[in-house]
Amino acid sequence: MGFLKQEKVGSLIFAAGRGSRMKEFDGNKTLLPLIPHISPFKGDRPILLNIIANLPDGPKAVVINYRSEEVVKVTHGIPLQYILQPELNGTGGALLAARAFLERDDYEKLIITMGDVPLVSPSTYLKLSRALDLEDFVILAFSPSDKKQYGLLGIRGRYVERIVEHKYWSILSCEKQSELFLANAGIYAGRREIILGYLPAMESRPHVVLKNINGLEKEIREYFITDLVEIMRADGRSTGYIVAQDEQEVMGVDDLAALTRAQEIFSARLER
Repeated sequence: MGFLKQEKVGSLIFAAGRGSRMKEFDGNKTLLPLIPHISPFKGDRPILLNIIANLPDGPKAVVINYRSEEVVKVTHGIPLQYILQPELNGTGGALLAARAFLERDDYEKLIITMGDVPLVSPSTYLKLSRALDLEDFVILAFSPSDKKQYGLLGIRGRYVERIVEHKYWSILSCEKQSELFLANAGIYAGRREIILGYLPAMESRPHVVLKNINGLEKEIREYFITDLVEIMRADGRSTGYIVAQDEQEVMGVDDLAALTRAQEIFSARLER
């Protein structure tokens, strides 16, 4: 009786941005502690190290920019490929910067995760990678208690047709809005060769975004991973989803309140 080949999983972590809403902290927020001591900003178990520990075995790369030397220092001794994102030009820009990592042939499946989302469990990452046995690309979704300004999944059958951003779904009728009930956690998995093949299509669809840089308004060309979903699906690729255990599993550490909450949740998990 034959056995299926166990496909290897690579992981890509986005840790390039500062996080403009964390006013009280000027370091790289992926290095904030989950076990605080003197203050919420000083302690043990940096967010990034917890994410790395929870990801499946296999090649790993970290996309860096802001305070990159601190990220390298904290992760010293861990087998990682460091990728410089020259310009902070969106999640798609981070993926484009990682093209060389995607060209490696020592893994078949790729998990893409955010460096400020610390509480995703190993089992959820494993489910994401296993979902690629049936799909070409998979989105980690969650059921939001409040849709707020999340991107929402436009689902038809078992496929995600597109991810609808807040500025678009907020103007839909109440009936249409009710059809969009799952939110995008910003964490994905895909088959490495397929993602690589669609990078040029994503690169051909820049978004012009107005940003305040050092007090000056500047137009930036950004690229969004969410565009990959619509591009792939229009091309007949299978774009599926799985649902996280709960909303707190995929919470991002965007401000002091979120950091404090993540630290409380992590502490409670340690006490179980």
